[in-house]
Amino acid sequence: MSDLPSILIVGAGAIGSFYGAILKKAGCSVSTVLRSDYKAVSAQGVRITSPLGDLSYEPDHIYRDGDLPEESPDFLILCVKVLPGVDRVALVAPWMGAKTRLVLIENGLDIEKELADAYPDKPLISCLAFIAVSRTEPGVVEHTAYGKLVMGCYPQGTDESSRILSQLFIAGGIKVDLTEHVVAERWRKCLWNTPFNPLSVIANGADTQTILDTEGGEELIRAMMHEVVAVAAAEGYPMDEALIDKNINSTRKMPAYTNSMALDYLNGRPIEREAVLGNVVALARDHGIAVPHLNTVLVTLKMRAALEGRE
Repeated sequence: MSDLPSILIVGAGAIGSFYGAILKKAGCSVSTVLRSDYKAVSAQGVRITSPLGDLSYEPDHIYRDGDLPEESPDFLILCVKVLPGVDRVALVAPWMGAKTRLVLIENGLDIEKELADAYPDKPLISCLAFIAVSRTEPGVVEHTAYGKLVMGCYPQGTDESSRILSQLFIAGGIKVDLTEHVVAERWRKCLWNTPFNPLSVIANGADTQTILDTEGGEELIRAMMHEVVAVAAAEGYPMDEALIDKNINSTRKMPAYTNSMALDYLNGRPIEREAVLGNVVALARDHGIAVPHLNTVLVTLKMRAALEGRE
């Protein structure tokens, strides 16, 4: 165990807790930086129910914001939501040592640059999580399905660190796709997230079945997906438009699903509006591409947030 890398999870909510558990299962030392869940996790550890079995674990160290590490980790895994006003560079700065490799497991598009700019001499590993997991109470997480990671270096390639980390996740019991083109993979995930997540919020938490079965719903989703494809192509990441049919068909085959952005909204938590939608619209504007459906949804979300005092 002493030969395995040490892990620090910053933002140990549902996602961070789950992937921390997987690395703990692989034999790594796993520590956490916590805010609201500090007392609960200090008292009872992290409790996780999962189809993979009981993944509950005791972190090796539990830190509060503002604590200083006894030593810097080999891998710092950042799992906070990408929200306006959240200074991710400041969150990781106290924990970054000479040997520390920075890893993101976060949603959204164009989210790596500020961290890559802050640490230009360090490799940045970017990951996309395909998982259904939720925090049900402080220190308690329910994992219901999936768990695969798509992982690669930003802006492209793989390296020894990403290969080591991917093997640790695999040893812990999940699937990992190591990719040379992680930004292209982010665009592929946005093809689904960028239409479905914001629309679910506008529709008061509508699930996937409601969105697609409402008259005009599938046509709206398709129009938004076509706009995402156009922006991706302008950015140098062309996608086969057959992926639109593939995404819609696979969504129809799965049970009605209420996505994480809808759950955040329904529970009064901030939503990752800019990371998932606003950044795509901003890139479209940079390229002079009209995205009327995406822009309408974005402006409507801003109106709703202003009306509800969420801005």
